[in-house]
Amino acid sequence: MSMLKEFKEFAMRGNVVDMAVGIIIGAAFGKIVSSLVSDVIMPAIGLLLGGVDFSDKLITLKNAVGDIPAVTLKYGVFINTVIDFVIVAFAIFMMIRAINRLKRKEEAPPPAPTTKECPECLMTIPINAKRCGHCAVVLK
Repeated sequence: MSMLKEFKEFAMRGNVVDMAVGIIIGAAFGKIVSSLVSDVIMPAIGLLLGGVDFSDKLITLKNAVGDIPAVTLKYGVFINTVIDFVIVAFAIFMMIRAINRLKRKEEAPPPAPTTKECPECLMTIPINAKRCGHCAVVLK
């Protein structure tokens, strides 16, 4: 089998295509959540905390000198990123939880029994039998 043909079979397998679709949707979902956090949630939290803008929060380790920019720790951006992660993780958790509930409902009930035991000889006989084929007792 040629390498190109083998690669084509691998790439067109259902799991690979499903994974690619999931990654693309996940990336788009991540952008939506990032926008939600940075443009909606964090300004509201900042307003509640007295007008604080978290994206501007940083610690300067070394001031700028000439053309060399300042060295900073941007902990406000980190806080935004952590909130992004928590929201995405919670949304994924809720989605997987819903999928698992649907899977539980799809499980088929056990099939109805097709045999029963004769009360006299305890041999297995068909469920609709009127007489035991082993001991000839009449069944109710």
